[in-house]
Amino acid sequence: MLSWLAEQRIQEAMRSGEFKDLPGSGKPLELEDLSGVPEELRMSFKIMKNAGLLPEEITLRKECVTLEELLAACRNSGDTGSGEQKTLENKLSMKRLRLQELLRQRGLESSSSILEYGDKIRQKLLSEEE
Repeated sequence: MLSWLAEQRIQEAMRSGEFKDLPGSGKPLELEDLSGVPEELRMSFKIMKNAGLLPEEITLRKECVTLEELLAACRNSGDTGSGEQKTLENKLSMKRLRLQELLRQRGLESSSSILEYGDKIRQKLLSEEE
């Protein structure tokens, strides 16, 4: 009964033109897709995102990806064995160690939710590359 009443009021407001001057009218909605984030982590991720923050493990993962791309570029350019490549390899090793330690401290290295979430991210990234 309550939903029917709400629907009637919405229809009445639409007929009277109350929705015509709303901000973003005629533009697609920007929906957040948090379906890949484990349910128990969604609220904390949303709060951090709204505050402009990233969890340290996400920042470390992004830095690892960047370093891996730089190393791949070094290898593709035939510049193997250079000092720059060694520096990048050392930085990548340090970032990976820090990430493993952080996950271990937080008890996330064996969390089924985190592992499942990581698998979903990898699958999404792989499908975008194709």
